[in-house]
Formats: sequence, structure tokens, C-alpha cells
Amino acid sequence: MVQIKTKSILNTIINDDSIKVLNEMEEKSVDMVFADPPYNMQLPGMLLRPDNSKVDGVFEAWDSFESMKAYDEYTRLWLEGVRRVLKDDGSLWVIGSYHNIFRVGYILQDLGFWILNDIVWNKVNPMPNFKGTRFTNAHETLIWAVKNPKAKYTFNYEAMKAMNEGVQMRSTWELPICTGSERLKNENGEKLHPTQKPEALLYRVIMASTKPNDVVLDPFFGTGTTGAVAKKLGRNFIGIEKDKNYVAGAQKRIDAVRSSCGDELSFTQKKKQARIPFGAVVEQGFLSPGNMLYDVKRSHAVMICCDGTVKGENVTGSIHQAGAALQNVEACNGWTYWYYEDTNHNLVCIDTIREKIRENMDKVM
Repeated sequence: MVQIKTKSILNTIINDDSIKVLNEMEEKSVDMVFADPPYNMQLPGMLLRPDNSKVDGVFEAWDSFESMKAYDEYTRLWLEGVRRVLKDDGSLWVIGSYHNIFRVGYILQDLGFWILNDIVWNKVNPMPNFKGTRFTNAHETLIWAVKNPKAKYTFNYEAMKAMNEGVQMRSTWELPICTGSERLKNENGEKLHPTQKPEALLYRVIMASTKPNDVVLDPFFGTGTTGAVAKKLGRNFIGIEKDKNYVAGAQKRIDAVRSSCGDELSFTQKKKQARIPFGAVVEQGFLSPGNMLYDVKRSHAVMICCDGTVKGENVTGSIHQAGAALQNVEACNGWTYWYYEDTNHNLVCIDTIREKIRENMDKVM
């Protein structure tokens, strides 16, 4: 079998069958996969509004399968291909609706993927249920997964928090569907693709789980939303799409995108700080054996021992163990729990000492 080198296809759209290409690509060569596979909606025929006008549903041949078994077999094949090309620490995103996402999730787990989150995309402007026979289907589900539970995947937590006005981002995303000028049209002014995803959705996915210059693969490229956003964010993309009309529309769209580079690609990251054992506080003379530590209310007191452990009434151990035991809780951050007395008998948090030690280390480095 001919192997396609990843470097040779970066930032290109391959007009071919996704399963075929996935099996020919270089193994463990992409950082993230975003997959928007056929939903197998099984629509029986034309959908009409109450006024008998036609609803733009998904009736394309690529979304039609002769049976659930056939759909499951297809799903297994492309997921096996994705697992093959994904780096060990890479991640996979799959989007779907109630028609298919549960079957995809089941097969995904069978293949050994480890699910990190399921994200609910709440559509702020969903298509209504015209017949009034069901709840309005106002959301889709994204599964975020890695190849195994020990994978050291990318998650830009601080950047996501910054995008959410300083609040930890949740697994429910309120975003509009693709409309207006963003929606690609054919020569007749009709939707080029029935399920084009909004750029805002892909922006969040790519920002959350990749770094600049990472390789993002989309095996169901459609009109190229993944590629357009990847280029905008300074990531490399690889698109696989069987329909030549979609490919043409996607290429034109991506060519018009300005690629980001340099400082504009920097984003909020929490600096990984050096681990400081409490023993260093004693070694470097900030506090001495025999000095006492207190909680902020002076309810508990422990004495510092020469090896950096602390000892109090019925408790001996690290600053963390002692704090947890005295509060009768499972865990305690001793650095923020314990205080020492300064020369004026004021309580000072020992975490200030840890910061001084870190500052001194940075000066040396």
C-alpha cells in the first residue's frame, strides 16, 4: 500500500474517499481530527412546512445507508482509520445528532477511545418542528476523545476561560447555526451543503485542543469550515472530501482566508510553576525547626520539624497531611492553609515564602 506522507498534503483538500485516504496516510501524524460524518437521518421523503413549502432537509446520497448495520460498519471503518493516523497524544472530535451520535459513541469506545467530554451545542436559532409532533430539535452533540486514558492531550484551559469572560467554560455551548454570508451557495443561490457548520463552533474546538502549527484533519471536509478556521488560527489542515462541488467551494473559501502568525497567535496559558517542597523553606532559613504554624483562625497549631514535616496534637506529617487531618477532610493545600507569625505577631501565609523561593529560582535561571 502506498503511504501518503503528511507533509506532502498539508493545507490541501484531497478529493477522494475518506476511508481509502485514511488507510493510506502516514500513521500517527495528525494532532487533532474533527469529524462531521453522515448522520444517517433516514428521512422518508420530502419535508413540508404547514404552508406546503419545502424544508431544506438532508436528502443527499452520502447520508443514505441501506441499514443500521451498514452504517455501523461504515462508522467502524472510518474511526479505525482516524485512530491509525492520530498521534498518541492527539484528540478526536465527532459531531452528530440523536440519529447517529449514540452509535458513533458506542463504536468509538469499542475501538479503545477514551471520552473526555460530551459537548452540547445549543443552537440559539434552530429550525422549528413544523408539524408540532415533537420537541424542537435544538442541539447537537460533540464527543471529545483521546486514544487512551493516559494520553497527554492538549487542552488550552486558560484560553477557554479567557474566552468565557474569566469563567471556567462548561460543556454546553450557546452558538447560532450557519446563516447569512457565511453560508456557501451554489450557482442557483441554494445551499451548497445542507449541514455546513458555523465557524464559531470550529473556532472553539480548534482553540481548545490544538497549538499553533498543529495538524488538524477533517475526513468529511464538506465546505471547508475546519480548514478555514484552522488557517485563520495558524494551524495546518488536511481535508478529505469525495464531492468535487464541495471541494471547489471549500477551496475558494479557504483561499480568501488570511492566515494568522506571530504574536496574534499567543493566548492565555497558565505558567507551569516549579514544585517547591516545604523542606526548602526550612533548608533556606525562611523558617526554622521549632517555629509554629497556625491556621488563619488560630484554631490549630503545629510545630515545624527539622525534616520539613510538622507535628501537632495527634497529628504528624506534611503540611498538607496535617491540614487535612485537623480539618477531617480528604485533601488540603497546606501552602494556603498554614500561617506563621512575623516579628509583629501578625499571621502571614506560608505561600508567600514559596513565591519568594520561586522568584529566586527565576533570577538564577
